[in-house]
Amino acid sequence: MQFTQDSHDAIANGEVTLTVRLWKRPHAKVGGRYNVGAVVIEVERIDLVPFSSINARDVRRAGSPDRESLRARAAHAGPIEDDTLLYRIEFRVVDAACRAAPLAVTAESMMAVSAKLDAIDRRSSRGPWTRAALALIGANPGVVSTVLAETVGRPRAEFKQDVRRLKALGLTESLEVGYRLTSLGEAVADER
Repeated sequence: MQFTQDSHDAIANGEVTLTVRLWKRPHAKVGGRYNVGAVVIEVERIDLVPFSSINARDVRRAGSPDRESLRARAAHAGPIEDDTLLYRIEFRVVDAACRAAPLAVTAESMMAVSAKLDAIDRRSSRGPWTRAALALIGANPGVVSTVLAETVGRPRAEFKQDVRRLKALGLTESLEVGYRLTSLGEAVADER
């Protein structure tokens, strides 16, 4: 789950413990843990509810000044009427020490990741793509995936799947909009 950068501190100090999302299907699960800034949150409950059921307490827990502000923030994926169904997600902060440490940039980690990228490129029916994708993300941090996908002539869903493969190797991380390279990703991108 992703949150705007300006909400990270409020989440970290426990002021924000709820979010609403206009998703076609859940992008989180109960018990799932997600990195948010310097902490990890754990989802405690997910309900599919009409917007009209969001009460004043929910609005406060979501860090919004009022219902209309919350409606506007959640409406980036489409209009929200009172009967619009959205996901109401309750979460709590898990000790920051639980956050997965980024892979260290060492000669060994560079060799291991390079070998994995080479294997992915060898198996790819469209030829080598991993380092070009890293270079594209490195040159365009925070750019929406639709634009990046168009740049390389790939359907957005397929491009996002490629980026998830790079993320699983510790090379990229998702932002509120777009992606950026991790320190290991930058080192691998600079390698060639």
